Amino acid sequence: MFSQDFNCSEYSDEALRTRKYLKNSIFTNKSLVFAYENQRKHIEELFRRASADGESNSAILIGPRGSGKTALICSILRDFLVQECFMDSTMIVYLNGLIHTDDKLALASIAVQLKLENTAEGKVFGSFAENLEFLLSSLRRSDKKTSKSVIFLLEEFDLFCSHHNQTLLYNLFDVSQSPQVPVCVLGVTSRLDVMELLEKRVKSRFSHRQLFLFPTANEPEKRIELCRESLMLPTTGNQQEGVNTYLDDENPCEFHFLRLKVDDGIPKLPKGWIQAWNKHIDDLTSNDEIRRAVITMYEIDCSHQSFKTFLMEITSLISIQKPFLQDTDILAVLKKFTADEKIQSLKDLSVMEFCLVISMKHHSEIYDRDPFNFEMIYDRFTKFANTTKSIQHWSRTAMFKAFEFIAQQELIAPVGGAGTKIQKEFQMFRLLLTFGQIAEATKGYSGLPTEIGQWAQSSLV
Repeated sequence: MFSQDFNCSEYSDEALRTRKYLKNSIFTNKSLVFAYENQRKHIEELFRRASADGESNSAILIGPRGSGKTALICSILRDFLVQECFMDSTMIVYLNGLIHTDDKLALASIAVQLKLENTAEGKVFGSFAENLEFLLSSLRRSDKKTSKSVIFLLEEFDLFCSHHNQTLLYNLFDVSQSPQVPVCVLGVTSRLDVMELLEKRVKSRFSHRQLFLFPTANEPEKRIELCRESLMLPTTGNQQEGVNTYLDDENPCEFHFLRLKVDDGIPKLPKGWIQAWNKHIDDLTSNDEIRRAVITMYEIDCSHQSFKTFLMEITSLISIQKPFLQDTDILAVLKKFTADEKIQSLKDLSVMEFCLVISMKHHSEIYDRDPFNFEMIYDRFTKFANTTKSIQHWSRTAMFKAFEFIAQQELIAPVGGAGTKIQKEFQMFRLLLTFGQIAEATKGYSGLPTEIGQWAQSSLV
């Protein structure tokens, strides 16, 4: 599906500029986190008060991985970075619990990002608190109203809780509660129980402001509409220049997303090209097969991260040879995102291991998904093997090892309390597969003996 009105070689430049614009737009477009307007307003208010009013505060942003926490913060900061007053009055310090594994590393990074590494060089401090206090006081000009505000972004916030005595968190929260340099501390974590990890003295200095992000569910039509909007070219706006305010290499901020330009602007493209492209995207997103695949992808994983990855892969398909996206190529990309990993895991099992899974399926059908142990499954397989001469009889030891391998692949899960003293052969398990997944794997299993395939699809045995 692509327009016949455009010659590939003649419009190669337009195709490449379209690809560049769409990639940047997908990477920075705040519409991808459209569902979090309330949280967005809350964080914007925290940053605005810290920058404009010199008001200190603290908060924690909580949500599962891939829900768009970092993307939301980046989107907010990009809006602020185009404001000259914000750039002049505010500094951003980014710390990551995976990188800054102790307070010494964190403090060194703070000094670099605040451009105070030379000021602190050669000085001796009695404690971490004194060192941090010196760094913050170095930013003061005369009083709180004229000093620069500092926004601390703590990614993987829960890992900072494992630092010795939580000294970094204690001092940051303490500063945010005292009349010193205006400080806003925003933690980002995927742990819902993060408050339980804080020591009592740290928790007492925290504002207890928690913002939760959860991917929206049961809105597949919105996902299709968002897919369409993300791939469309704007028909209005400045097509000459973009906004070039950004954090370049001279700024020590390690928040790597902010190293990109805030907005590359709308590329100068022929009006006819933009109209043809947008009509082409409308046709693609109206394709029933593509719509069903997008909905399936949404039902499997509704996270912001996977959707943005999908869009980036789609835009990467634009080339000089193929300036317009093809429905077959899009469906091929969607297939990767809608593949059932458990079905693939079943296809990778040996014939012996797959026979055990079939035995588990029949047992679960008979006993309404009641738990089972190895002895029950081995006995069921033995009955089948005795009625089929062409099926190989494996040793009990080999089949038990196969049973343990299936458990390691998390296709079955143990039932009962941990630490229970019971023989491995009698440990109860529950099947974590649907009957449909087993049936689908049976159809796609290469080299599966006919008798075993018929057994998997047969009535209860």
